[in-house]
Amino acid sequence: MGDDAAPRPVERIGILGAGTMGAGIAQLAAEAGIAVVMHDPMVGAYDRALERTAGFLARKVEKGQLTEPLRVAALTRIASAATVEGLAAADLVIEAIPEDLELKREAFHRLDAAAAAPTILASNTSSLSIAAIAAATSRPGRVVGMHFFNPVPLMALVEVIAGPGSDRGVPEATLAAARQLGKTPVLAADTPGFIVNRVARPFYLEAMRIAGDGSAGIGEIDAAARGIGFRMGPFELVDTIGADVNLAVSQSVYEAFGRDPRYQPHEMQHALVDAVRLGRKSGGGFYDYEPDGGRGTPWLGLPIAPGGARLTESQIAQRLLATIVNEAASAVADRVAAPESIDTAMRLGANYPSGPLEWGERIGLSELVRTLDTLQAQAADGRYRVVPLLRSLAEGGGSFFAPLP
Repeated sequence: MGDDAAPRPVERIGILGAGTMGAGIAQLAAEAGIAVVMHDPMVGAYDRALERTAGFLARKVEKGQLTEPLRVAALTRIASAATVEGLAAADLVIEAIPEDLELKREAFHRLDAAAAAPTILASNTSSLSIAAIAAATSRPGRVVGMHFFNPVPLMALVEVIAGPGSDRGVPEATLAAARQLGKTPVLAADTPGFIVNRVARPFYLEAMRIAGDGSAGIGEIDAAARGIGFRMGPFELVDTIGADVNLAVSQSVYEAFGRDPRYQPHEMQHALVDAVRLGRKSGGGFYDYEPDGGRGTPWLGLPIAPGGARLTESQIAQRLLATIVNEAASAVADRVAAPESIDTAMRLGANYPSGPLEWGERIGLSELVRTLDTLQAQAADGRYRVVPLLRSLAEGGGSFFAPLP
């Protein structure tokens, strides 16, 4: 996996962390014919991961998606390491431990001390700075982000994040490794939230603003989102992901952008977490849930202002789309990723029915800008300010997919 030659296929992957993400990555690699070595300091974590993986593979055999000999062969490719240093012989080491910067920096410091010079060290972080993680090593050029999405075996996207000091060829080698695992990778810059967690913020936050103002009910907003092609409405999706996870990512992006009002977490998020209503996993979130998992009515404890001007379903959808496209335009302007990569990431990583940039152009950028300008006139904090690139394209009839100057 050198810098100047075409990337060599990965033969061995080390995985730090045997939780849900680590186990999912191990399953991918083992099915792809790659040897896997895993380490997790928690007693029993590796055994639980192997048992979970065995169960998933057995179900694939039952469904005719995998043969029994291939299932057995995949499981034999997964081994454990007693220490972090035991991962060092791998071509690629993927860290999949909790989203804590200092914890990750300590892990990368130990990996750096043990791994051979050519080894690529990748973090599965969803929003932390790759530069900050790489700074804990003596080889920042070999450190990248490799953000998988949950559930790993089913989600097609991997965000590959090039750190500002990444050596030439390392991001390309990591993209090739993701393809070897059967994934569709996109290359992103080391900016807050990368692609998906940045561009997806308005889907949640604008929905909460609409509900919090009393302009539409929780169920009405979810129905409006489903009506334009989203698989789940924003509140249904938060309940599925977990309100604690949603708030943590929102807070991380908000802080990383210098507390820009556009990303400010909503009081609804705090209210849910404070009440330990974390979604389906806790039996209640934006909605109440029956013991069998059936969804009930919206929670009456949500902070909602009375008397807001009621919005129609089409007006709700227009506000959601306008803010999403504006954020996607901001990511293009900041050169986070190519427009095609942003659209691919949102379709595959967030299950959007269309890429937001293509979607915006199909609807009409001028119409979205008018929506944002109307909202901006009503909000003094600038959260709806139109990204200059979006306004320029709307006024000039241009396209995001034309080369930037």
